[in-house]
Amino acid sequence: MSPRRSVADTLETRQRILDRSLAIASAEGLEGLTIGRLAGELGMSKAGLLGHFGTKEALQLAVVDQAAEVFQREVPGRVKQAPSGLPRLKAVCEAWVSYLEREVLPGGCFFTAATTEFDGRSGRVRDALAGMNALWRRDLRIHIRRAVSFGELPEDTDVDQLIYEVVGIMLALNHFLQLEHDSAAPARARRALDRLFTAR
Repeated sequence: MSPRRSVADTLETRQRILDRSLAIASAEGLEGLTIGRLAGELGMSKAGLLGHFGTKEALQLAVVDQAAEVFQREVPGRVKQAPSGLPRLKAVCEAWVSYLEREVLPGGCFFTAATTEFDGRSGRVRDALAGMNALWRRDLRIHIRRAVSFGELPEDTDVDQLIYEVVGIMLALNHFLQLEHDSAAPARARRALDRLFTAR
């Protein structure tokens, strides 16, 4: 086997591990990832699976990165053509609703599940999750401030409050979809967002 093929096979195997790990973690949490379970489901040895990551924590961190890539592709990545300001903010929120509505991940929002699991802990996984959430809030803040600067939202808009309310709507949407299996939840979220942006 050529070195190039060997590298490609290694990367393909690593991606298979991450894809399966993310699916499990979205539904059962990062602690639901056990080396034995993954090895069995993927037809690998434990040693072979660990060889790709080294430790369970390293695997968890890689899954956080993978989840961020999926979210980036499915939410901000889908609205790059939307005009800056309020149109982009609304498009991002619609893509976020759609991401949850389409059940891109079997357990709903990975970051909601993982943050709840790790918010009371310390360590690298908790810090990685906090960092990803901070980056997303930063992006929302940019969209809101541009909307204010363009005159699309009032000058006295409380940016942090608006972010809090948008995130709250999305957390509620994830809850009603996952726990209640409420098919009306996406429509309710859209109405709540519409009121949020038009009431200002």
